[in-house]
Amino acid sequence: MARILAIDYGVRRTGIAVTDPLQIIANGLTTVDTKQLLNFLKDYVQREPVERFVVGRPMQTNGRESENLANVRKFVEKLNLAFPSLPVDWWDERFTSVMAHQTMLESGIGKMARRNKALVDEISACIILQGWMERRR
Repeated sequence: MARILAIDYGVRRTGIAVTDPLQIIANGLTTVDTKQLLNFLKDYVQREPVERFVVGRPMQTNGRESENLANVRKFVEKLNLAFPSLPVDWWDERFTSVMAHQTMLESGIGKMARRNKALVDEISACIILQGWMERRR
């Protein structure tokens, strides 16, 4: 089986998570400078089989679209051009940053490490992927 790759797109950095090859567990992979994101994905897909992408859809708490959604849509257009054979699914990413911070607290990560925004983005991508996987089951 191929992996599923989740993307928590940000203007500066983007968190990435992937499943294991059997698509059982979501794991944080890394955080990438958004300017390098497409190159990173092209390199990753050459090394690892990927079945689809899951992209976090930024929404406001009231259910309206967030300002960043326009940026994410532009990125998804580029993603579709770069990988025309791979489907892209959307996942509501509301509260993923809050959940990521809570996960960090519960795991005992130190105060300085909790300030690492790149780690928050990676964990958020993992939460997006886990939510998508749970819905699929």
